[in-house]
Amino acid sequence: LLRLQLSSVSSTSSWRGSTSSPMKLLTLTMKRVNVMTELATRWLGLELRSPLVVGASPLTDDLDALKACVDAGAGAVVMHSLFEEQLVEEQMAAHRFIDSRINMDAEARSFFPESELFEMGSDSYLQRLELLRHSLGVPVIASLNGISAGGWTRHARELEAAGAHAIELNLYDLASDPEETAEALEQRQLSVVRSVAEQVSIPVSVKLSPFYSALPAFVAGIEESGARGVVLFNRFYQPDMDLDELELSREVVLSTSAELPLRLHAAAMLFGQTTLEMAVSGGVHSGDDAAKAILSGAAAVQVVSAVLSGGAGALSRITREMTARLSGMGYRSLAEARGVLSMANAPNARTWERLNYARLLHGWK
Repeated sequence: LLRLQLSSVSSTSSWRGSTSSPMKLLTLTMKRVNVMTELATRWLGLELRSPLVVGASPLTDDLDALKACVDAGAGAVVMHSLFEEQLVEEQMAAHRFIDSRINMDAEARSFFPESELFEMGSDSYLQRLELLRHSLGVPVIASLNGISAGGWTRHARELEAAGAHAIELNLYDLASDPEETAEALEQRQLSVVRSVAEQVSIPVSVKLSPFYSALPAFVAGIEESGARGVVLFNRFYQPDMDLDELELSREVVLSTSAELPLRLHAAAMLFGQTTLEMAVSGGVHSGDDAAKAILSGAAAVQVVSAVLSGGAGALSRITREMTARLSGMGYRSLAEARGVLSMANAPNARTWERLNYARLLHGWK
């Protein structure tokens, strides 16, 4: 903005005595730059004091760490996913251990405890949800990863009853059947979203993978199915191979800022095409990263890896850096900044995208 104003000074000689003189324009510009950006935002219909959200992670089990994140400025917390298949596996294992031997002889029942004494459901997750809701003072979003239509809806109702402010559906389908088309898989996922949205009254958000060939069309389907928001994108567990042991190497690899552009591109593309409130997740490690997500069209920014590696201090740093950057650009609120760099605000965005791709290929050195 300053460069534009100074450019206008050098290109005109008729400003003297005008109410829009360069000096007045410069003064107004400086006043605007010194405004502190208000960080309050609205996501999933929830009023958040900050767009920075602690994303789904193992921190769900560490109440003190989450309290520190809230003190550092987190606007909300997303719990780690409740996996339906994990619950089913635990139930089956307990039954195999106890019930398979229960009738081997007349007195067998006196040797084994009743299976009802063992936790074989979502009780611990629901109890943790209730604890977080009453302890943190910010919205708590439950995360659900199901495998059956009945499981999705049943657990969604449990999460609502336990006090979740919203539910994040973690759609995780591996396309491994050569006879199942992409359209069939997507329609099954949309059916899940529709079923859950119809069964609960709290907002539903959908966390997507980056692998949809027609993302805007699928997001339109999510909106029609009754969801309130969308999260871009999920980071899948990708095991490596140990060639010495000939087995999979299982270790968590944290994200880096290099993963962010994929999310920015999707948010910039979707902004203005959907009424869903978007969140960017993956690759946010600095205030500039968070500011880019907002300028691309996100209403919230989920942070995980930075907090896992740097603790609540990382969240404080990102908040300071983001506020300084947006304030320095003159934005009084996140609403003013949101979507400024989206494709909806770019002239002839398709041509720009193609030209940018060509220039990148030719200028790699």
